[in-house]
Amino acid sequence: MITNDQAHAIIAAGEAQARSMGVPVNIAVLDAATHLTAFSRMDGAVLGAIDVALGKARTAALFQAPSEAVWDYCKPGAPAPGLELSNGGLMTFPGGLPLIGADGTMIGAVGVSGGAVPQDLAIAQAAAAAISN
Repeated sequence: MITNDQAHAIIAAGEAQARSMGVPVNIAVLDAATHLTAFSRMDGAVLGAIDVALGKARTAALFQAPSEAVWDYCKPGAPAPGLELSNGGLMTFPGGLPLIGADGTMIGAVGVSGGAVPQDLAIAQAAAAAISN
């Protein structure tokens, strides 16, 4: 189970990375059951990216995998085309990562949106790294 302190440390690490890159983003932290634990919309972050950040985190939590990994299953010609339409809609591009606890189990997920896709991923990676600190 993710704690409130862990969720806020994840947000802080993500915000620090985003500031260092000059990219205002939305950062969502969900627990393993996909319930919102913490959220931040940095000043200047795009409003439309709020739902995307939540969706990336939800996708990572539901499939216990990086959000972009789900695309391999739902793209045209893949084993489950249309999978991205399930679960109320999935976000199958980079920026959502599962959060793994000290015992190796998934305790939640982080989702980042507001920058370019590679920027969102770099910020999510920095945010997720806070879980091991």
